[in-house]
Amino acid sequence: MRKHLEMGNIDMAWCPGCGNFNILKIVKESIYDLKIRPENLVLVSGIGQAAKTPHYMKTNVFNGLHGRALSPATGIKVSNTNLTVVVTSGDGDIYGEGGNHFIHTIRRNPNIVNLVHNNLIYGLTKGQASPTSLKGMKTPVQISGVVMEPFNPLSVAIALDASFVARINAGDIKESKEILKKAINHKGYALIDVFQPCPVFNKLNTFDWFKKNSYYLKGHDITNREKAFKKALETKKYPLGIFYVNKKKTFEENLDSKVPLFKKKLNVSKLRKVIDSIV
Repeated sequence: MRKHLEMGNIDMAWCPGCGNFNILKIVKESIYDLKIRPENLVLVSGIGQAAKTPHYMKTNVFNGLHGRALSPATGIKVSNTNLTVVVTSGDGDIYGEGGNHFIHTIRRNPNIVNLVHNNLIYGLTKGQASPTSLKGMKTPVQISGVVMEPFNPLSVAIALDASFVARINAGDIKESKEILKKAINHKGYALIDVFQPCPVFNKLNTFDWFKKNSYYLKGHDITNREKAFKKALETKKYPLGIFYVNKKKTFEENLDSKVPLFKKKLNVSKLRKVIDSIV
């Protein structure tokens, strides 16, 4: 089945040394290990270098607007709950332009995986600071250095009681695959923040930097929300692994979407309920 996921010989838009290559490998091998057929998988993305990831896999793809990946992903899952839906996009796309969608997707808890390529910079638009860029980092736009504290997606997700929160390092293929597979098997919204380098526009946060400035959680109680929140606030060294898991009803279950919408007869009142809940 691995061959069904390969696109063959195509031109890659990524620069040599980009962490996106590792993330693509992690996604492909995780899907293969879980025996998910290409026709049962949908990869959703917005705009950016990370958002090109679905282009290099032979499966169902929805590539939308900047910051808008999570909304169509939620709609796709509600329409057909039998599909595995993975949003794979960047820190600028999900945390910046899509920040409002990020917050409310956590609240709705659709059964999707949100894999965020976090290179702490805007890679497609030539290196300005992203929401997660470290304070003091100098860029062609922030010539005197970033003045704000970086956005902390894990603490926000845990504060909103997200059902699955994790962080991985694109340089650690084996560990990252195991966490991604657990996220896919998890029932509910799963956020995975992925540390990855951008070798062209971010000379600070390299593979070596991420390795030296992170550690794996050990003996951590993933059901303890308060402890998970405290771990998410650590920045002297960044914890990696699964921070928090909370099993609760999904968005689809609350809408009673056991039967795919495309197989149902049109029910105007129920359709309004779905639209109202999204809006």
